[in-house]
Amino acid sequence: MKEQKRPLILISNDDGYQSKGINCLVDMLRDMADILVCAPDGPRSGFSCAFSATTPLQLNKRCEEEGLQVWSSNGTPTDCVKLALSVLLEGRRPDMVLAGINHGDNASVNTHYSGTMGVVLEGCMKYVPSVAFSLCDHRDDADFEPLRPYVRSIVGKVLSQGLPKGTCLNVNFPLRPSFLGVRVCRMSAGTWGSEITTCHHPRGYDYYWMVGRYQNDEPMAQDTDRWALDHGYVAITPTRIDVTSYEVMDELREMLC
Repeated sequence: MKEQKRPLILISNDDGYQSKGINCLVDMLRDMADILVCAPDGPRSGFSCAFSATTPLQLNKRCEEEGLQVWSSNGTPTDCVKLALSVLLEGRRPDMVLAGINHGDNASVNTHYSGTMGVVLEGCMKYVPSVAFSLCDHRDDADFEPLRPYVRSIVGKVLSQGLPKGTCLNVNFPLRPSFLGVRVCRMSAGTWGSEITTCHHPRGYDYYWMVGRYQNDEPMAQDTDRWALDHGYVAITPTRIDVTSYEVMDELREMLC
């Protein structure tokens, strides 16, 4: 893409380039920046930060308009960011990396599994301000319109002020026609149980579906993303690349060194 005076935003997701969420996100921001979409050619939920070490990757241009290019890849969400930065942008640095809008939330421990978060973690590791947007609605025809003013506000502020190095934002929206406000909050402790459903094939063997049920392990804590979503607030969780547990380092030195 040619150098432009307007900001340049790179957008990807884990639902695929044809999903309603990513197309709504593009529509919300077309007047604010030039946009490059590079997203998987189909669903890639649960891929986290996985990248393709042994699979050859392809890029296909799907759309080109004034201020917008849309590309798809057979790779993972992280692959898409790497391909966009290295191939499509030819080393040019985007002003932001965005992920979503995801169909379904990425709060609590879902952060660790999420291909949506894989997009912004990759952007953050490249020192580009990065934000993920998710809505607590898995439906293909989810209504993203209530998110518009919040998405535009968050993107505008990050474009003008940036983010601390090594920190990206995980933004989750509750499923409501309107929101009570915004909460900056921490990740809730939670666990997934009943994760495997066993089925029997007529040809005589078992097969398995990954499903599961989420449990909030601290439902009374009011400073978490899960509490915010359950009570009608937009949850913004600052997420770090550095996962070092600094608070136990001295204890471990005494125990192990």
